Amino acid sequence: MNDRTASPVLQLDNVGRRFGGLPAVDGLSISAPPGTITGLIGPNGAGKTTVVNLIMGILKLTSGRVLFDGRDVSQVEAADLARAGMARTFQNIRLVTEGTVLDNVLSGLHAHQRTGLWSNLLGLPSARTEQREHLREAMALLERFGMAELAEHRAGTLSYGHQRRIEMMRALAMKPKLLLLDEPVAGMNDAEAASLGRIFSEVAAEGVAILLIEHNMRFVTQICSHLYVVASGRLIAEGPPETVLADPVVIEAYLGS
Repeated sequence: MNDRTASPVLQLDNVGRRFGGLPAVDGLSISAPPGTITGLIGPNGAGKTTVVNLIMGILKLTSGRVLFDGRDVSQVEAADLARAGMARTFQNIRLVTEGTVLDNVLSGLHAHQRTGLWSNLLGLPSARTEQREHLREAMALLERFGMAELAEHRAGTLSYGHQRRIEMMRALAMKPKLLLLDEPVAGMNDAEAASLGRIFSEVAAEGVAILLIEHNMRFVTQICSHLYVVASGRLIAEGPPETVLADPVVIEAYLGS
């Protein structure tokens, strides 16, 4: 699926955020439809991570609004947005480094836990059934990312590339409608990036809306159907990757910087 006419899962409507009177994001309007990978690119300091933090409710808007599945979620807290179907990865990896790979992935499934604390403490049948189902789902993700053999390894002992994959598996374990990827292939070689790109494309094909922030232009052009380019918090171009990356304004503001 690659249909930008579908109702967007995410829509930013004239979004703005100021810090000390200075605009970090200034009147930004973008959308991310289901079943597509939408790219958000721009030079360092362009405001891209600020945009993600505004979407996720970590930062509050100064102006405009964020729509998720057609609902204004501008004032909704981050934890509630996660439960509603938003998930993200971070520029700087955030894992429970002492926990196993499996533990970290299982933590993403807790957002969908139906049984309560006492059911789990008492080992009631409903809790045991849910635990088995979560284990099955987590192991399926480990298989998908080629990490099943590392399930019981401590996350903090693994390579940077493996830790990146754990973070992505945890995000996908939350069964998101919207997945925000903040520089997911930073520090990876082309083969590692291409492998992840195939997985992201599969996830999008399942109907998830993906918003990708990335500096690796080869990766961006391979998997994104539509790009938004920001500079100094403002939108300067949008469209198909081949059109956007040939735009002289984009070349001057970003590719040539």
